[in-house]
Amino acid sequence: VSGFVGTVKGRTAIRVLNRFRELKKKPYWGNHFWSRGYCVDTVGLDSEMIRKYVKHQEQKERESENPRY
Repeated sequence: VSGFVGTVKGRTAIRVLNRFRELKKKPYWGNHFWSRGYCVDTVGLDSEMIRKYVKHQEQKERESENPRY
């Protein structure tokens, strides 16, 4: 699954950046189009669970960018 997601994210990033070249001029996302993680579910998620997941991932991303020493 991770290989497939990586391929999809890589190819879509290339297509979007080729179509909207102005996005390349300013690195809005720290030179990364997609975030590192992804979520896969086979049963079904309700909107509240998705919101919690996204909020948690955003927090983890901020912490990894600004580690406490």
